[in-house]
Amino acid sequence: MNVTLRTPRFMLRPAQVGDAEPIARYLNNIAVSGNLARVPFPYHLSDAKAWLKTRLPNLPAEATNFAIDLPGEGLVGQVGFHRGPAGPIIGYWLGQPYWGRGIMTEAVIASLDWLFSVSDEPAVYSGVFHFNAASLAIQTKLGFTQTGRSTLLCLARGAEVEHIDTIMTRSVWKARNK
Repeated sequence: MNVTLRTPRFMLRPAQVGDAEPIARYLNNIAVSGNLARVPFPYHLSDAKAWLKTRLPNLPAEATNFAIDLPGEGLVGQVGFHRGPAGPIIGYWLGQPYWGRGIMTEAVIASLDWLFSVSDEPAVYSGVFHFNAASLAIQTKLGFTQTGRSTLLCLARGAEVEHIDTIMTRSVWKARNK
C-alpha cells in the first residue's frame, strides 16, 4: 500500500529510491543490523537498492513498510510488516544516532494504529533477540505479550540467536487506546 502517516514529530512514508544511501549508512552498523534477523552485515548500497526494488506500491497491508522521515533529517529508520506463518510480523530499525528519543515507540504506535484500522488481522507478531533490551522495552511498554522463546537466524551475526517471541492482539491494542 502506498500510504503516508503523520505523527506529532515526523512522517511515515513509503520508501523511495533516494533512500538507498541512508538505509545503507545506518544498516552498515553491526549495532543496528546485529539486532535484525533478515539484514546482512556488512550492508552495502547495492543491498539497499535491491531491497527498495521489492517495495511495490500495491503490496497488501501486511507487507507495508514505512520510512521514518524526520523533518530536516530525512530517512532515519524503518517500521513495517511482512507476512509470517501465523499473521503479520512487525519489524523495525532506527539509525544509531537517533536511539533513545522515543522515535521508534511513536513509529510503532502509528503503524499498529494504521494496520489494525485497515485490516481485520486479529494479531501482530514480533519479537527481539534476547540481548535487545531497548526493543523489548518498546514492546513491553506498548502491551506486547511474550509468548515464548525460539531461535532465529541473524544474517548479520551469521548465527542462530535466542529470540523472545511476542504478540499484540487486536483486543489488547484497542483496550490500550481507550
